[in-house]
Amino acid sequence: MAEPKEIKLFGAALSGYATMVHHALRLKGVSYDYVNVDLKNKSEEFLRMNPVHKKVPVLVVDGKPIAESLVILQYVDDTWKQPPFMPQDVYLKSKVRFWADFIYQKMAPQTYAIRLSEGEAQKKAVEEFLGYFKTLEDGINKDIYVQGPFVQGENPGILDIIIGTLGAGLKYFEQAFPDLKLLDKELVPLSCSIIDAYAELDIVKDTTEMLGQYLHA
Repeated sequence: MAEPKEIKLFGAALSGYATMVHHALRLKGVSYDYVNVDLKNKSEEFLRMNPVHKKVPVLVVDGKPIAESLVILQYVDDTWKQPPFMPQDVYLKSKVRFWADFIYQKMAPQTYAIRLSEGEAQKKAVEEFLGYFKTLEDGINKDIYVQGPFVQGENPGILDIIIGTLGAGLKYFEQAFPDLKLLDKELVPLSCSIIDAYAELDIVKDTTEMLGQYLHA
């Protein structure tokens, strides 16, 4: 397959899903153009690129759009081979996909439930989220984990990108809602360690700085 020539990412500065794609491209050393989408006034160009879901992120490679962040992460890993985001072993690869899907299907929606509730309903939502978090922690330890700092070892992979970006969002939650405790190092020590290591990556810091320009524009 010929090397892609034109890569453009449509995203939004506050979108964790788009942030994951920024990180993936930068970890692979891929140069790309970024278009910050006004989510309240989406352009015709953007809507043509994602007419079904009409959401960010969308990665456009040589004019061909790819939508949905988890699909994009897998596309990036398939297109740019180094460094790999997935283990070579087929069984381990299936486990990575399983737990990535678990985060998307169970944990991510629960963060919205926490944000949109209050009182006893919010307390229940937090308890459910932490239960999912513990399930993830135990599953990664059992199915995949090698000695870190990341899930697969020295280099971050797809699960690290997802967990690391989720962790940044959880830290924001804890700042906005001081009574909430979502990052419990006693409950999920491995996940918290991954989140801390991921936050120290240069590509993460550089992405945060770049996106900050749009937040203050």
